[in-house]
Amino acid sequence: MSVTHHDRLADNRFADGTFTPRPQPAPAARMLAAQTRLELTLLLRNGEQLLITMFIPITLLIGLTLLPVGDFGDDRVDTIVPAVMMVAIMSTAFTGQAIAVGFDRRYGALKRLGATPLPRWGIIAGKSAAVVIVVAMQSLLLGAIGFALGWRPEALGLLLGSVVIALGTVTFAALGLLLGGTLRAEIVLALANILWFVMAGVGSVIFADQLHSGVRIGAQLIPSGALAQALEDATTGSINVMCVAVLAVWAAVAGFVATRTFKFT
Repeated sequence: MSVTHHDRLADNRFADGTFTPRPQPAPAARMLAAQTRLELTLLLRNGEQLLITMFIPITLLIGLTLLPVGDFGDDRVDTIVPAVMMVAIMSTAFTGQAIAVGFDRRYGALKRLGATPLPRWGIIAGKSAAVVIVVAMQSLLLGAIGFALGWRPEALGLLLGSVVIALGTVTFAALGLLLGGTLRAEIVLALANILWFVMAGVGSVIFADQLHSGVRIGAQLIPSGALAQALEDATTGSINVMCVAVLAVWAAVAGFVATRTFKFT
């Protein structure tokens, strides 16, 4: 019985791994690290984003501390540093993130990412991790300027404050990704700015000297209010369990919904 040409080709096989490269998805940790590095590079190259993350908070910190504007008590800088930090976190993690994601979707950048093996949660985690790194740099810079202006927190206050800042950053990053990953870019642009002003107003209420207890509790249920109160308490060396829990719940819910509803186009 003769051997056909087709049979000879079928027998001509190579051992697994003979040829390289061998395309396959990288491990999840490596994909996440690469995505974080990419997102961080894009954030630091964006001049408008740097204006929001660095110049405006620094101007607010110096201006409100040195100028006789508002009633912040005798130790103005002790109140102003956590207030400005709250504004900086919201600007970087929420507003800037939501708008950037919204326009990335509009211009098709996320559509190309969606064609890679990187899972949806990896995109969200990478963007969030990059924001956390930027906020950490932001915190160090604002803290150094505050120290130069007379801010003298205790070591425990700095430690607790860093934990609250990390949690607040994750919370607002998740909210920003939820907003930017579900709505049209034009709607995101308007809504993100409106929500920023509303939440900044709610957060600033926390720093008022005389505030009704019911209003304070209501404000603390909003992410900005919870962050403001938790930061103010942390800088004095105490932890506000309720506000930390509120931030954790907002982060978990927003992160879960964002991973389920995030759209690439």
